[in-house]
Amino acid sequence: RSTGRTFYILDEPTTGLHFADIQRLLDVLHRLTSAGNTVIVIEHNLDVIKTADWILDLGPEGGAAGGYIIAEGTPEQVAACESSYTGQHLKEILGVKEKC
Repeated sequence: RSTGRTFYILDEPTTGLHFADIQRLLDVLHRLTSAGNTVIVIEHNLDVIKTADWILDLGPEGGAAGGYIIAEGTPEQVAACESSYTGQHLKEILGVKEKC
């Protein structure tokens, strides 16, 4: 039962899930946030990323070549940042034309 005061952290929760199960996961996450809880998701799946309220895109690469905030904002704001790999892919999905 959700208290509305819980902080959830999920690391790659879509790994191994069928597309229908990803939608179920998103429904649960949105119910949690609608109830006042905080949810942080570490994820590479664009279907999940595009539904986020706020994105922190770390990079530019992995490991020693990463760890820097490349872009942050709504999915549309991140999609407008050409230096963001995530943004480049979101741009295609969301149809964003402007630049940051």
